[in-house]
Amino acid sequence: MDDLEWYLLAWAAITLPGVLLGWLRVFPKAGRPAWAAFVPVYNVYVLVVGVARLSTLWCVLIFVPVVQIIAAILVNVEVAKRFGRSEAFGLGLSLLGFVFYPILGYSSDQYEEGTG
Repeated sequence: MDDLEWYLLAWAAITLPGVLLGWLRVFPKAGRPAWAAFVPVYNVYVLVVGVARLSTLWCVLIFVPVVQIIAAILVNVEVAKRFGRSEAFGLGLSLLGFVFYPILGYSSDQYEEGTG
């Protein structure tokens, strides 16, 4: 393995557990099953459609290269709003999800069903 592969492996080993731990708590707060956090692709669908309450088009956009950057930021901002958090917190979810999702999941913030 070259240096880039080691870097990506280390980055994934650090970030994925943090995001998954956060999703394990965020999903049930939004009335979704915790196990969904562990199912690849479906977990993104649950986050976009079930938690952020956006259309399935947003789920498709998350998987389109280049567009996915903007779509992911907007989805995370909507997730933050659903929990009464600021847009800046949503940006934190996008950039440092392994820190901000556990904060959101383990905080006392309640999920708001209303139209964000």
